[in-house]
Amino acid sequence: MNMQSTTVMAPPSPKRLDEMQIPLVMMRDIVLKTLFRKNTNLVTDLAKATCLPVPVAQELIDMARSQGLLEAMGTLSAGTTTNEMPYQLTDSGKARALDALAQSEYFGPMPVPLQVYSEQVKRQSIRNIQISRDQLTGAMGHLILPDSLIGNLGPAVGSGRSILMYGPPGNGKSSISNGIRDAMGDKIYVPRAIEYSGQVITVFDPIVHSAVEEDEESKTQLRRTTRFDQRYVLCQRPTVITGGELSLDMLDLVYNPTARTYQAPLQLKSTGGIFIVDDLGRQAEPPQKLVNRWIVPLEESKDILALQSGEKFEVPFDTLVIFSTNFHPNEIFDQAALRRIFFKIKIDGPSQEDFLKIFALVARKKKMQLDEASLVHLLKNKYPTINNTYANYQPIFLVDQMIAVCDFEGLPYKMSPELVDRAWANMFVKDEAIVK
Repeated sequence: MNMQSTTVMAPPSPKRLDEMQIPLVMMRDIVLKTLFRKNTNLVTDLAKATCLPVPVAQELIDMARSQGLLEAMGTLSAGTTTNEMPYQLTDSGKARALDALAQSEYFGPMPVPLQVYSEQVKRQSIRNIQISRDQLTGAMGHLILPDSLIGNLGPAVGSGRSILMYGPPGNGKSSISNGIRDAMGDKIYVPRAIEYSGQVITVFDPIVHSAVEEDEESKTQLRRTTRFDQRYVLCQRPTVITGGELSLDMLDLVYNPTARTYQAPLQLKSTGGIFIVDDLGRQAEPPQKLVNRWIVPLEESKDILALQSGEKFEVPFDTLVIFSTNFHPNEIFDQAALRRIFFKIKIDGPSQEDFLKIFALVARKKKMQLDEASLVHLLKNKYPTINNTYANYQPIFLVDQMIAVCDFEGLPYKMSPELVDRAWANMFVKDEAIVK
């Protein structure tokens, strides 16, 4: 199967109110709050604001009318192509809307029930992806990587299980993580909000989720079939990247006491995609403690979250978790924790041959003319002073340093032994005492 052509099954749109599986009072109150906040009076506008099909929105309007909370304004709305009957809140309706807003400020898109969302997660699971060597190599095209590393990464990514990448700093662990993200070319459906036990949890986050525009082929296909549930947004598979700032409380529901709504934690926002924990070992909490928090989700594909009331509930955990660290795994984990991380992949520095390939690529891209005598000087006189330890970041660092000198001195972009010496001097700091 070619991953790029994989089509995720769209969430079907509800056709009637009794298909919604959300408490009727909750739906009615969201309608009243939306009408009150948006000053909307047409069913089509309300349907758009709540992301519901017009027939379902009409049923909710009719229910609110029967309860004396809405009334028809009596005349058809002028200037509309559908000649719709406008509605307005009665005094009782306004009072109920204000009371509902005092309980929760949430209005707009109707949430998706957690159990319904869980079914969609299965349909678009990260573990359904099948990725080929060509796809992964293509996504890593900007990196010089040994074939053996691609061979180790491929099965890890294809499994949708956890990955630990470790090795010395500056060798592209973060770039490889981003390449894995780029290799996932299909799209999934992200709910704007989900509902559990009468509580609203917002999920869609423009910072995390990249909404995609439907191409003409997709639009044509959608016209031939039932349009997908508009309570979802079609997005690229999400990627959440955290570093030293990650703390355990960032993995809990975020409660907004003013709005009285919840925001999904990072790992729930990354459902169907990738969660990258970069620089593991630099966080305030020890790595062992962070990984312990992930043990149940990693093994059972479910996470446990808690409401303000203390009530705990299960949510799907369908995320490729990538841990990246400069420490040796044995320094920061016990063996029990290591067993629970499915793939352990060491990212070493490049060989001298690959280092030269990277150097040549960087120099060409930045228009720095290479010089054989300067390269020999670099390899024979400089690298032996650091035990010939090559790192992927070094070519970019050295070339940028030489360019900075050339710009200042008004020199052409051509490598020389003197430029090599000046660039090298900035790559390391001498271990020396400072006289105070």
